[in-house]
Amino acid sequence: MIRQDALDVLPVRDALPALGAALDERGTAVLVAPPGTGKTTLVPLVLAGLVGGGPARRVVVAEPRRIAARAAARRMAWLLGERTGESVGYTVRGERVVGPRARVEVVTTGVLLQRLQRDQELTGVDVVVLDECHERHLDADTVAAFLLDVRAALRPELRLVAASATTDAQGWARLLGDAPVVEAAGVSHPVEVVWAPPARPVRPPHGMRVDPVLLTHVASVVRRALAEREGDVLCFLPGVGEITRVAGQLGGLPGVEVLQVHGRAPAAVQDAVLSGGTGRRVVLATAVAESSLTVPGVRVVVDCGLAREPRVDHARGLSALTTVRASQAAGRQRAGRAGREAPGAVYRCWTEAEDGRLPRFPAPEIKVADLTAFALQAACWGDPDASGLALLDPPPSGAMAAARGVLEAIGAVDAAGRAGERGVRMSRLGLHPRLGRALLDAAPSAGRERAAEVVALLSEEPPREYGDDLASALRAARRGADGYAARWRTEVRRLRTAAAPRGSSDGPARPEGPGRPASADGSGGDDRAAGLVAALAFPERVARAQGGSYLMVSGTRAGLGDGSGLRDAPWIAVAVADRPVGSGHARVRLGAVIDEGVARAAASALHGEGDEVRWADGDVVARRVERLGAVELTVRPLRAAGRGAVRNALLTGLREEGFGLLRWSRDAEVLRQRLAFLHHRLGDPWPDVSDDALHARVDEWLEPELGRASRRAELGRIEAGQALNRLLPWASGQASRLDELAPERVEVPSGSRIRVDYADPERPVLAVKVQEMFGARESPSLAGVPVLVHLLSPAGRPAAVTSDLASFWKDGYRGVRAELRGRYPKHPWPEDPVTAAPTRHTKARLNR
Repeated sequence: MIRQDALDVLPVRDALPALGAALDERGTAVLVAPPGTGKTTLVPLVLAGLVGGGPARRVVVAEPRRIAARAAARRMAWLLGERTGESVGYTVRGERVVGPRARVEVVTTGVLLQRLQRDQELTGVDVVVLDECHERHLDADTVAAFLLDVRAALRPELRLVAASATTDAQGWARLLGDAPVVEAAGVSHPVEVVWAPPARPVRPPHGMRVDPVLLTHVASVVRRALAEREGDVLCFLPGVGEITRVAGQLGGLPGVEVLQVHGRAPAAVQDAVLSGGTGRRVVLATAVAESSLTVPGVRVVVDCGLAREPRVDHARGLSALTTVRASQAAGRQRAGRAGREAPGAVYRCWTEAEDGRLPRFPAPEIKVADLTAFALQAACWGDPDASGLALLDPPPSGAMAAARGVLEAIGAVDAAGRAGERGVRMSRLGLHPRLGRALLDAAPSAGRERAAEVVALLSEEPPREYGDDLASALRAARRGADGYAARWRTEVRRLRTAAAPRGSSDGPARPEGPGRPASADGSGGDDRAAGLVAALAFPERVARAQGGSYLMVSGTRAGLGDGSGLRDAPWIAVAVADRPVGSGHARVRLGAVIDEGVARAAASALHGEGDEVRWADGDVVARRVERLGAVELTVRPLRAAGRGAVRNALLTGLREEGFGLLRWSRDAEVLRQRLAFLHHRLGDPWPDVSDDALHARVDEWLEPELGRASRRAELGRIEAGQALNRLLPWASGQASRLDELAPERVEVPSGSRIRVDYADPERPVLAVKVQEMFGARESPSLAGVPVLVHLLSPAGRPAAVTSDLASFWKDGYRGVRAELRGRYPKHPWPEDPVTAAPTRHTKARLNR
């Protein structure tokens, strides 16, 4: 019997006439309705004609999460007084509860995407409702684009509703062809905000890691909320691991039941949470409870302020979740859960000042996630670059290019990006294309059962306690009695069926040569199967032991954790890795032992052999190398290296270590300094002799000596001074003026020829004894620049510095004379140095 009393109180009922009129007129509509108004439950029942007396239609409701799909179907069946599967059913990956009379089917967006690829017309479906479209999941955006294609080209009568609690209504309306926006008023109560930050700073999230100090604080805030408020407490946490940790810290609360809600929770637990309870409850939930589910009895929300959003996981080569600060929009959604049935409160575990700095909305997946699966779906749809798809945000070109590169490497698409039979089959496996490739290509060699088992382990990463050895984790999953093992067995059954042979494929079915096990029926064992699947899924992370760690063919170095089951293996395939904060290389979290044959077969696209002549360890190294990417397989000395390659290697050495590799006499160094001074002062035609300039003109001054050299020692025999002479402006005749403009030595009044120091190209320096400059009325100049004169005592110690000798004689000499006269009484110190005779000698010697 239909529970009419429950249907009558749903606020969305008032918006149903406008929604029906919009669909009758335009065929599309955007429904904006707050949580709890009935948009997920009453609207599909009305559109299907199951309540309200409308015409009978078949309605598909797409939800972003499995838990939401099951819950919505069960709630609608309850409202109709039926069991799930009769008039209302659901389909999620690995589970289908839909009877022959079902008029409403709730599916995940991933399931609907697969259905559209198989049947573009969606035969028999009259209405599609895209629920929670504000979350901007990539599958949901893709489904919307495909459905708009279907309406435009095949089925204009197909009705489409984009429904959300809070969304960019106008953006969706434009996308759906200027669809009408229908808004339903919600019933909400005031929610008091309590700012409850930790007493001391906590470390920001890193990857999937959350500071345990924050989780301890969240548990304490939950206890505080229980003491200060009435009603059930709903606590938002980013993931299953954090829920488990906080649940452990809340154990033993008297009279309080602690429940956990997330996508991996057993159906019985989900039902218990959603049906309410008799005692007081604390519900620990992921973001699934923000808008997809209604949890009755909640008066208090505790928000940790974190969320999980998809990013490209470079550790796995897949799209994965990472922990981020939740957006302001998510904070509003979470807080609203406390005011659904009565006034409530939200405890936010951050400061009010921080709140204003949070992002306004979560980032759309298409902007930040790995697009390999999306690119394959677009290729199978017939639009490889997705340029013809109606999307709220276009995919980033760089991410699409990277995705197409992966798809081409695994044989899913051709060079033009078109999907063949093999690519279509991969797209229908419900896996990331990497894992799809591994399942299809490993099954003939490792056995379909073992291939499915290992791929199932990689599609949902096993618990840490299973260890880092993929083969050992496989055996642990077989023995396991936990929730993960149960889900794993369900996925294995699905994949075993999906991997069954279906005719020919467009690529090699299995690796050739030494990579194949001894038999094709899987008798090679768990270790062989685990290694083969991991290597086929992640060929760029095949790794060889080297110097206490592992070098992947991609060039990344990775180490093993303490007690690793992979230790001492010469080759491994890394399935999961992370980079700890402050670490110089990655850490293997899940991998498999392989042999060189599997490594060569899986990473064959990265195999190469050739001559390498380069500068390494301070000299020219010439060798013939066979390699898999960055991993060297065999190395042999190269007897006769090409002259051009050797010369390039020597040039690399000169760039890395400098021109000090040449032979520099004192005169050569001084010549370079003199030329640098002239270039700085006069410019052309005097050459620039900086390192960069000398590299640019190496052909002009370092040949033919460089072309004849073959190793470091021979560079050391090249006379740098003779080579630099080639850069002098001989053609213009200016070279003959070098000694005039920048002489090595200048003659001072005493007759001595003193060396000029050109170390500073701005100003040459002349270090000379004071007495030898008597009689000089002004400082000497070189190329129009007054020399900086360092005046020395008779013992050669600094006495004064000047670039204006005339001013020094007039103003500074008197003080210097007084000091030096006392120290060196045997030397002449005339009162008027300008008229005095210069000398290098003492008074006694002058009087002889």
